[in-house]
Amino acid sequence: MTFNSRRRWAVVLGSGLFAGVLAVPATAAQAPQQDLQQAVTAKVNVAKSSKAKTAGIQVNVTRGAGTDSVFGTTVSLAPKGQDSHPEGWLFAARLVDGKWQVGLEGERAFSELAAASPVVSAKEKQLFGQSFAPQAAGGDFRTGMRLPFATGASWSMPGGPHGWAGTDTPYSSVDLAGGNGQVLAARGGTAYTMCGNGKGWIRVIHDRGYSTDYYHMFNNIAANGLAVSEGTFLGNIGTDVSCGGSASGNHVHFALRQNSAYVGIAGHNVGGWVFQNAASAYNGTALHGSTLRSPGQQLYNYGALGFTQGIIDSFGGTTVNKRTGPGTNYALAGSVADGTTVNISCSKNGTSHTGRWGTTSLWNRLSDGTWVSDAFMWTGLATPVNGTCP
Repeated sequence: MTFNSRRRWAVVLGSGLFAGVLAVPATAAQAPQQDLQQAVTAKVNVAKSSKAKTAGIQVNVTRGAGTDSVFGTTVSLAPKGQDSHPEGWLFAARLVDGKWQVGLEGERAFSELAAASPVVSAKEKQLFGQSFAPQAAGGDFRTGMRLPFATGASWSMPGGPHGWAGTDTPYSSVDLAGGNGQVLAARGGTAYTMCGNGKGWIRVIHDRGYSTDYYHMFNNIAANGLAVSEGTFLGNIGTDVSCGGSASGNHVHFALRQNSAYVGIAGHNVGGWVFQNAASAYNGTALHGSTLRSPGQQLYNYGALGFTQGIIDSFGGTTVNKRTGPGTNYALAGSVADGTTVNISCSKNGTSHTGRWGTTSLWNRLSDGTWVSDAFMWTGLATPVNGTCP
């Protein structure tokens, strides 16, 4: 176990940087120090996966060391050299009547303690206080995310959908490698360095309850509530296992989270690709329209798909017909190629059709005034993404 409370931290609140020595008086704070580590460790032992092996609990105080209100990260370290990964949380704590009250990311106590904390920024208080219904559980698989490398570049996918810890479920993660090796934020948000030595692992908390994890990096940024934009440099692909686990060959272990927990990446669109699970970990695939990519093949980063956009999926063909109205009883108005990203103006029910994503009578009017059946388009929703046409 480590307890980093006497080191110099670069405290980043929003877009402002404040550096200072967070020293702990050797006598007065010694007992509270030990009590804090014990209190956080007890919380982690309850919250961590019951099946996860641990090589110890790391408690990293990044703000407020030596005071009665602190903030930081805590990690259940994974055994090094094994196909497993660490589990990590942001935490907030307050000393009340000689005892530490602790809340881990995702708990109501975390939001409440953060809201009252003098070391948490106003922006973070708002971020941590938001509550979201699970998007995918409600049938909404839109993320607004790009792949975590340069738009217009192609990287290899060494490992298809798999668990954050390898073979665990849900299959939240994919491995990505290649290009210039620069890992970039998949969407704007607020970033945190998870490992206590500042290496390897960055978490970015986005809107709509989503967050993303990036592990195995080297030369990564130092982040303690840092505001990042889509495309912000986070680090380089590598084999870092500072918080445990294993890594073979330089890559980034990229994972999707929602409501402070890992969620299945399957069905979600990231960078123009919809991921699909296989029967076993690492063997899943990615689809862009009808183009299928398997592990070891290249993924071109099309960039983030807008919330009112769709990707044409001809369900094995090369083009999809466009119509002058919402149904096959309307005249042809040309065609659109498989894999094309289209802008949707509104939607309306018409004739029913079956495509890759099911059977539907919904038709989408494109920005050029033509219509395409929703059965031949990935939008992330089974309902209109931009309202109903009059």
